[in-house]
Parts: sequence; structure tokens; C-alpha cells
Amino acid sequence: MKKATLILSLLAASTSAAWAQSSVTMYGIVDVGVRYLSNSGTVPGTGALWQVVPGGMSQSRLGFNITEDLGGGLKAIANLEHRLNSDTGTVAAADFWRQSWVGLQSADFGRITVGRQYNVLFDIYTSTYASFKYSPYIEAYKPEIGLSMGARQDNMVKYMGEMGGLRGELQVSAGEGTGPNKSMGGLLRYQMGDFALGGAYLEVTEVNGKKATGGTFGGAWSSGPWYVNASWATNKFDAGGILGGAYTAGLIGSGVLNAAANDVKQRDMYAAGLTYQLTTQLNLGGHYWHADQTHYVVGPATSKADYFAAVADFAFSKRTDAYAEVDYTTFSDGYVKLANSATHRYGATVGLRHRF
Repeated sequence: MKKATLILSLLAASTSAAWAQSSVTMYGIVDVGVRYLSNSGTVPGTGALWQVVPGGMSQSRLGFNITEDLGGGLKAIANLEHRLNSDTGTVAAADFWRQSWVGLQSADFGRITVGRQYNVLFDIYTSTYASFKYSPYIEAYKPEIGLSMGARQDNMVKYMGEMGGLRGELQVSAGEGTGPNKSMGGLLRYQMGDFALGGAYLEVTEVNGKKATGGTFGGAWSSGPWYVNASWATNKFDAGGILGGAYTAGLIGSGVLNAAANDVKQRDMYAAGLTYQLTTQLNLGGHYWHADQTHYVVGPATSKADYFAAVADFAFSKRTDAYAEVDYTTFSDGYVKLANSATHRYGATVGLRHRF
């Protein structure tokens, strides 16, 4: 009887130890802001809009990180992340899980992940030359993310390896079903002290064989209270493709730089920004973007847009902060306009964000 009790105790202890090597971490962001936009109507010169937005600085989300230690420096990893509208409690997108992947991570050989995940353009933006130090971008006003070609790809296999300050990524996606999901791309990033440099390239093939390509290069310097970044990005679209509008709809959150009939040939964006930590709690930041695009058939040969945003972010704690943001957008060369034919727009957002 004593032997049986001892054996059961040892089994229970070993089982507890095995389970202790696995972990599931729930995380999330709840962000709600009040936003003002000028020139939001359909009548020229009118249409001021006030609204509660489900994320001024960050899109609200709920996610799960899963890790299991397999021994020998090998881990099984997985992620599920859902985006939600915090102002209404509804689903933020048709894809309930905005990320859903599983993979293996080795201390010696890097990691490989499979499923729906961020693409290499988004990875290089947010990891190497994010627009603001305290938040990669402004959710309510994010021109730079409009050139990341959707930010995510389905059916993706992605490999990441690191050696010292050098990081590389490769991605491929199968062209399954009727969606434009076939992709291939890579990134290279180098961190040296206060400096980080990197670039990425992505090619996506549509179901009709047309291609859309994206590339970006940039860098950032961070020292003490200062953070400075600069970048360049480009998108190119084959004539007759469908992605000229689909992949750039988030250029400033309302898609106004999309070209009619998806006739964008090429779009380039140059950007630079500065963040300064004024106190332990208060961060101030500004960012400027300039975009040029050429067209196949509609309107003049080129069109331009300029964007500017300034943000003050006050941290009540490590998890909770309040922010105030102002932005300005202007279009030139007469082709791209707002729905009410205006060529400029003012915006402002104040909000509260909690991360857990």
C-alpha cells in the first residue's frame, strides 16, 4: 500500500512538472477615443464629424500566447488574436482571428510559424522604425500602414533567424481558393547600439496572375529621451489588378487616396518622425509623411498627398495612458479628393488606453 501511494505521488509530481512547462498568457488592449474630422460629408465644404472610435492609438484586441517547453532549447509556440470594436463590442473585421498561427522556436536555429500572421512589411515597420516610440503607429491615422499591403497574409509559412544584432525573415503563402493569398518576401534588420536599420520586400500574386509588390527601407535612432526615425516605402501594381485599392484602403483610415478603378501604377511614401520623453510620464511626438502616386488611365499622370500628426501621451501607469492627437491631410495635383471634393482635412482624437 505504501509503495502504491509513493508511485502515485511520484506520478502526480511528474505530471505537475510537465504541465508547469507549458503556459497560456492572455493579453489585450482596450482603447476608446473621441475623434473629430472635418470635410466628412458629401457636400463641398461641409461635413464635420464627431464620433467615438474603437481605438485612437491602438486597435482594441484580445489575444492568447501559448508556449510549451519541449526541452533541449526547443519550444512549441502559438498565437490567437481577436480584434474588436470597443465602442460597440462588435467584431472589427470579417476574420475573427486576425492572427492564428502555430510554430516551433529553437534557441539555435530560429523559429518557424504557420498560419495567418503579420507580413514582413509590417514586421519591419513596427520593429525597426515605428512612427512613435510609445506606440508603433496611430490607429486612427496611419498612412504608413497603408503601404504594408494588408499587414497580414493567410496560409503563411514564416521563418525568422537571429545572429547577434542581425535578424532575417522569409515568408511564403500558398495561393489557395479565390483569395489573392500567394506571396513571397523577406526582411533584413540590423541593430547596433542606439541605431537600427532594415528593409523588406513582398510580392503578392492575384488569382488572375497580376502582381502587387511592396518594398521599404528605413532606420531609427533612440537615445535617452530622444527617438528619431525615417523611412521610404513603395507599392507597385500590375494594370488590371484588384489590389490597387484593397491593399491601400487604410492609408489614412478612410481610403481617400485610393484611385478610381484601381488604376494606381506606383505609390511611394517618404516619412520622418521625432519623439521626445519630456517627463517620466509625458511623451511628445510628431510625424510627417509625403506620398506620390502614378496612374494608368484616370486623371493626371501623378497625384500627391501630405500628412502630419502630433501626439501627446500621458502614462498614468505602465498599463494605462491617456493621449491627445491632431492631424492634417492635404491632396494636390487635382486628382485625389475627399467625398465632398475637398482637398484637405483636419482631425483630432483624445482617448484612454489600457493594456493588460
